[in-house]
Amino acid sequence: MCCQNKSIWIFIVIAISFNLFAGCQDDEIKVPIPPMTLNVDENEVVFGSSLALQGHAGYLGQETLKGAMCYLNHVNQKGGVHGRTIRLITRDDSYDPPKCLANTQQFIIEDRVFGLFGYVGTPTTVKILPLVEEAAIPLLGMFTGANALREPFLPYVINVRASYYQETGAALQHLVQELGLNRIAVFYQYDAFGFDGLTGTELALKKFNLELVARGSYVRGTHDIREGLEKIMESEAQAVVMIGTSDPCANFIRNSLQNGFSPIFYMVSFVGARELSRNIMDTDTSSVNVIMSQVVPPPRTQDGGIAPSAEEFARLLEHYYSGEEPNFVGFEGYINAKVLVEGLQRAGRDLTRQSFLQAINSMNDFSLGPDVRLSFSPTDHQGMDTVYFTRLQNNRFTLLADWKGLNKKKSILNRGSVSNDGNYSSESNDHGVKEKGNSL
Repeated sequence: MCCQNKSIWIFIVIAISFNLFAGCQDDEIKVPIPPMTLNVDENEVVFGSSLALQGHAGYLGQETLKGAMCYLNHVNQKGGVHGRTIRLITRDDSYDPPKCLANTQQFIIEDRVFGLFGYVGTPTTVKILPLVEEAAIPLLGMFTGANALREPFLPYVINVRASYYQETGAALQHLVQELGLNRIAVFYQYDAFGFDGLTGTELALKKFNLELVARGSYVRGTHDIREGLEKIMESEAQAVVMIGTSDPCANFIRNSLQNGFSPIFYMVSFVGARELSRNIMDTDTSSVNVIMSQVVPPPRTQDGGIAPSAEEFARLLEHYYSGEEPNFVGFEGYINAKVLVEGLQRAGRDLTRQSFLQAINSMNDFSLGPDVRLSFSPTDHQGMDTVYFTRLQNNRFTLLADWKGLNKKKSILNRGSVSNDGNYSSESNDHGVKEKGNSL
């Protein structure tokens, strides 16, 4: 038996080493998972979380973790779920796919975790999907809207948030139908995350018989946006859809304004509202529109108070992380933890992975607050579909209720228009110049 176990471990180590070596390749390497006892007993259930805790996406991992842990700590202090406390083992992957894969293999093989929770990022999470399927292990509450986690349907993957396709689709509907814009460009991170947002934008434009006027990209982990910015400036785009992390997006906006280029800047939720605000604080954005979609409602009201749905989150965040400011990223982590705990509660005392998945599937029209509801089913593993839009004002992103009231003085003149029925006309018009209206 000893020799047999030793052989298994040697095989696993070789497989891990090969995966790390081939991390940048497209080939999928499956690591056979030997039978093992899960790390769940009478007193504790263990989950694993690989996420960026340092590097250019470190802010997202740190805030997601704080949001989740303030609720998990609260539940544990009250005795846990069915007498079991919830332990979350976290490992930093620095937003690097091979590191994420190695972390996940360690969770499954060495730590024998019950499930995976709170992963951050598209390229990292997509990398582990074959391993999730092979191990038949639940993966819940990822901070990514990647379509690869939704189509085709994956029985062990539980998404809480709306997808990037939904974010970009809703944004393009406002930009094209309500504002009449037709010259749209995309600035994206050159990896699975950026490609997902790029595809979602192209599909959304196709509904209006439009195509992108330019594509500009940057390499993940770098701040070099020059080539991408030049391409997009030459296109005279009226709006730029930005699929990236905070630093490169802030750099793009800063350099655009320095060069007299001021389209509408729209970003998906992964950019991170508070981090983007901090990174661009030294740039005057008062005369331009910086928009970001969100997949959870604003934790603060327009007047700066705590929103009703975020009251418990804000209270627990202050209790466990005194002085921390409630934000969108942390609120999403908190909501993910609420779903995790509710699944454990519904699964009952006799907890198995299958009973946990069945419990998640039973959460139909489940309320997490006055304006937060979600639904799962055996064929639908995405709980929420709502997309919210926020606008940067006074170094803070607040809810955007009136798209037509956006200030477009600085926008480039349209070279055509899109009617309400989605038909494109090449005749010039004055949609690109409007007086400043009321905005949030």
